[in-house]
Amino acid sequence: MNALKICSVLLISLILAGCATSKSGDVYSRDQARREMLVRSGVVESIREVTMEGTQSGVGGLAGAAVGGVAGSNVGGGKGQIVGAIFGAVLGGMAGSAIEESASKKNALEITVRLDGGQLIAVVQEMGEIFNPGERVRILSGNGSTRVTH
Repeated sequence: MNALKICSVLLISLILAGCATSKSGDVYSRDQARREMLVRSGVVESIREVTMEGTQSGVGGLAGAAVGGVAGSNVGGGKGQIVGAIFGAVLGGMAGSAIEESASKKNALEITVRLDGGQLIAVVQEMGEIFNPGERVRILSGNGSTRVTH
C-alpha cells in the first residue's frame, strides 16, 4: 500500500509541475533572455478570450499507469492480480493523461493588432496584461515567439 501512496504523490507532483509553465506576455523563458527581438508598434483592434489546450507530454499517462498498475495488482490473487494490474495500468494511464491535459489548460487572449504599416496580425498569449481596443501596443518577435505588450 505504501507503493500506491508514493505513486499517487508522484502523479500529483508531476501534474502540478506541468502546470507551472506560463505563456503570458510578461514571462520569458531562459532561451529568450539576452536575445535580440524585433519590436513593432500598432493599435489593438480586438481582444477575444480563448482557451489554450493542455499539454499531453505522456508524463500524466505514465504516472497514471504506474498508480493504476499498483492499485490493480492488489485485486484478487494469482492470475487475478496480473489481470488487475494490466487493467489498472490501462485505466490509470487513460485517467492520468486526461488529468494532465485538463490541469494544464490555460485561459488566454487572442489579440488582433493593426500594425503601423497597415498589416493586421493576431497573437494568442496567456492572460496577463490587460488590453483594450484602440490602445497602442508593442509587438515583440524573435526565435519563433511573438508577444504583445504595453
